[in-house]
Amino acid sequence: MGISPEAHEFAEFLASVSAKSATPGLDLAIVRDIVDSNHKASAEPEGVTYAEVDANGVPALWAIPEGADPDRALLHFHFGGSVTASMHSDRKAAGHIAKAAGARSLVVDFRLAPEHPYPAQLDDAETAYRWLLSQGYEPRNIGSTGHSIGGTLAVMLPLRLLAQGEATPGAIVSVSPWTDLTIQNASVDANEDNDKMLSRNTLELFRGAWLQDPGVDFADPQISLANADLTGLPPTTVHYGEYETLADDGAQLGRRLADFKVTSEVHPMPEGQHSFVLGAGRVPEVDQAIQQMGQWLRKHLGA
Repeated sequence: MGISPEAHEFAEFLASVSAKSATPGLDLAIVRDIVDSNHKASAEPEGVTYAEVDANGVPALWAIPEGADPDRALLHFHFGGSVTASMHSDRKAAGHIAKAAGARSLVVDFRLAPEHPYPAQLDDAETAYRWLLSQGYEPRNIGSTGHSIGGTLAVMLPLRLLAQGEATPGAIVSVSPWTDLTIQNASVDANEDNDKMLSRNTLELFRGAWLQDPGVDFADPQISLANADLTGLPPTTVHYGEYETLADDGAQLGRRLADFKVTSEVHPMPEGQHSFVLGAGRVPEVDQAIQQMGQWLRKHLGA
């Protein structure tokens, strides 16, 4: 069968943006501007409006589909390895997911490393979650969603809440998560030529910016979901692309969810790219996956 022409075009687009951002000597501010241009891969979702908000000091953006359930909300975390990207780079992709779920989505503009290393991103995620609660949303009616480092945060946040003895969001959608910060999975090197966005070198740069404490153990369960106790997580669906450097991370998380008896599904996308949700509205395979994500959220939120 092979993949669609649109999927090929999407991969070429990711490669072109990555090549620009990897130009030697660029200032980080310029790299961030280039990475934000990934939003151009997504089509504008019809019937979705946007509103910027201050979520207890964390900048965020509501993506509001027409006819969205007023009692349900998604909390969405963007990609970028904690170093790049923003609520603006994810706006359209998050809008497509929100539309599929029939719920508004709060796209969180969490602080970036290296200026703000771990755990600033998770702290901002928790602050935004508590802001949603203050707006009257019930935990079981909130979905935790994200891709790449955002797919990691989408799981880290409920784990932190469980450790604090608090109610978690009602469902999780984790796309292309980075779950092994030791960067030891075989797909990192095996997919070096296939993944048009990430490489081992990029992952190591992100890790160095994010985890700056010299005493940190990259295998620490609080940092690497590959080693975390997942007991008590809400229903979780994992999507990843088979062409990703992090393909094994996604597959491994799926297996561990099953080991911990978490209600879960795992969806590998044939020849799929890292953070493939950025192709929303243009790539048929991506739109099909987003419909699956929406169905998962519709089924499990409020259950």
